Amino acid sequence: MMKVRRFILENEKGQQFRLDSLDEGCFLTSPSELGYAYNIDFVQSENEFIENNRKIEQKKPKGTLYFKSYDKIKEFGDFVESSKKLKWLYIIPFEKEEKIYYRDVTIIKLDKTEKTGKWLACPVEFAGLSLWYEQNETIFKIETYEDEMRYNYRWNSRYIDYNTRAIQFDNKGHVEAPIQVEIDGFVQNPTITVLVDDEEYASIKIPITINEFEKLLYSSKTGEIYIQKQNTDGTKENLWRKEYIDITKQNIFKLPIRSIRNKTNSRRWCSKCKINYISAIQGGVNYECKSNF
Repeated sequence: MMKVRRFILENEKGQQFRLDSLDEGCFLTSPSELGYAYNIDFVQSENEFIENNRKIEQKKPKGTLYFKSYDKIKEFGDFVESSKKLKWLYIIPFEKEEKIYYRDVTIIKLDKTEKTGKWLACPVEFAGLSLWYEQNETIFKIETYEDEMRYNYRWNSRYIDYNTRAIQFDNKGHVEAPIQVEIDGFVQNPTITVLVDDEEYASIKIPITINEFEKLLYSSKTGEIYIQKQNTDGTKENLWRKEYIDITKQNIFKLPIRSIRNKTNSRRWCSKCKINYISAIQGGVNYECKSNF
């Protein structure tokens, strides 16, 4: 069976609308503007030209959507209009494995035409809000095991109980990769550090206690930058305040284009840490990310 590329729209709730299914009554043909381009300014020096400025050009993916019925067009319109954020999923069947690339988009227009035969052909155009990127998620968990023995005695002693976890990341992208970190309590004074060749590239330490069933949330994604504490009732507290943040440091950072480690550490174990990094392509590389708990 021949494998073909597939397209899906996904909103912020994880709900999807397939653009590749004859059976479900909607499929996309003749897609274009899926690549990338630069706007480059040059300065002339005698008979040569020197690159002066380079900016990525915003792409506007487009194509023709075929709908089986007017009801399916309405379903598509309802999905788009009820969504606050949209991602275009581009699923490519490489020889060794299938890969999913994402692009944040917003719809610009959907033209309607008269029905010819069994299908309605509707030209559609989106505005790309990002490069294509891969979602990369790593979770490490501290948990109890069957037959494990734990004691609740208190001792008049103190032990060094700083805990560190370091994870190697492979950012196969062409630009710096934003990171999103979610740390479950109980943790004290969590630190997130990025190492390049075992040298500290960037770091943030937050002097706070995150209790059990609470979370520390960190994001350096453009348009979604935050440092927050999520309380047990789901409400979120902004930690972007001087008592928590050293304003003399680079508190919001991304993973550079090369091999790195991300290290997280804190005083006391956390129960779980989830690290997500967004590797954007126009193309590839290696990283280590470190967290202390």
